[in-house]
Amino acid sequence: MSDSGAEARRVAVARDESLPDVDWADPPAGTVVSMVVAPSGRLATWSLGDPAHPRVLLVAGATGSKEDFHFLMPELAASGFFVQSYDLAGNFQSAGAGPWNLDPAEEHYTLRLFVDDMIVFLEGGSAPAHLLGYSFAGVVAAMVAVERPDLVASLTFLGTPPDSGQSFAGVKRLGPFARLASPGAAAALMRWGVEANVLHVKPGRLAFVRDRFRFTRRDAHRDIMRIMMDAPDVEDRLRALSIPKAVAVGEHDLWPIERHARFAESIGASISVYRTGHSPCEDAPYELALDMLALFVKADPAAPPV
Repeated sequence: MSDSGAEARRVAVARDESLPDVDWADPPAGTVVSMVVAPSGRLATWSLGDPAHPRVLLVAGATGSKEDFHFLMPELAASGFFVQSYDLAGNFQSAGAGPWNLDPAEEHYTLRLFVDDMIVFLEGGSAPAHLLGYSFAGVVAAMVAVERPDLVASLTFLGTPPDSGQSFAGVKRLGPFARLASPGAAAALMRWGVEANVLHVKPGRLAFVRDRFRFTRRDAHRDIMRIMMDAPDVEDRLRALSIPKAVAVGEHDLWPIERHARFAESIGASISVYRTGHSPCEDAPYELALDMLALFVKADPAAPPV
């Protein structure tokens, strides 16, 4: 790493270590709040930056939302990108989107539903876009990338389950019991952990995620857990993609770093590890932004420099 690169890393880490406690429901300055119509319904969206600039799409996973990128979006926008995020169908302010809106209507939230929504969202703006999938949304993003590579300029997996099939089998400590848990039980355990603040997040963040649960549909959460218990294996197809790929993960993630490293090697991706848990976008946004910007340059040497 060059001296300038090392200094940029030092500054990013220092900024991450001094993150303030904020009102997570309050969009960053300049954010355009809107709704986008997708196959499953209306999806709540944040957009930040100049739409004429290269496009970045950040998508959070189960029970997450666009607000999870509160610090990351302005950093990428300030670096010359048009940054967007939306709530997955059934989650937070997209709670009105669901399988009953499909034609024909369906009973459950499925991987196909989430993939089709993401494809339509990407088709609705300049493409290809730099795509980040956080946790479960990484499973969705992988399918989008292999089905529609024309829409994806680079692909970042943030805390994404690194294993196909029963993806919870590799989770630290609880993995051996994963096969015994139903999707509903897995959803309930996840919800309990968040509401009980087992990760010791700051008061502002805790207040927001507890309030967010008032809107996120329990059936959407349960169905996402079902999908993650039978995740598709697309590693060979991901490896065949010519776009740059990255795995970004906290050293205290739900899955061991060795499993994330195996996944990264299998698909031909770089890997970055941060001094956080499952949510580097919340706890290490500036260091994550630094690595994403470097990835964007690999995709397009004419992209704004890091």
